[in-house]
Amino acid sequence: MFSKSCEYGIKATLYVMQKSLLGQRVSLNDIAEAIDSPTAFTAKVLQSLSKNKIIQSIKGYYGGYEVTREKIDKLTLFDIVHAIDGDPIYNGCGLGMKECNASMPCPIHNEFAEVRDSLKKMLRSTYVKDLASELEQGRVYLKRHIN
Repeated sequence: MFSKSCEYGIKATLYVMQKSLLGQRVSLNDIAEAIDSPTAFTAKVLQSLSKNKIIQSIKGYYGGYEVTREKIDKLTLFDIVHAIDGDPIYNGCGLGMKECNASMPCPIHNEFAEVRDSLKKMLRSTYVKDLASELEQGRVYLKRHIN
């Protein structure tokens, strides 16, 4: 449903938020390791997140990535998805048709519209801070752990 960039963007933001809640900044390499993503690809995703003011990049010896204090309580999954994938995820046709709308619907138009609306509602009401807290408590994971 989301692009690969968006999936990694969500994971990266969750990890950065988790560390920001502890007062820590994290490096590109730490993020890539934590979300099991190639470093070069992670760098591009982080650049997009930073450009869209989802996370902040701090240069220098004590630098790294963080979620600013102003964003900590406000940041939602919708913000991340919108920054990386934009609006097409909420407007596109479930079958990929170019001309799909209420006056000329595809076979799954009405059902898919309900799914899109539910997704949008869930993303708008899901705060990254809450998910990062779950992550910190070990209730959820960003990558598969092999025993």
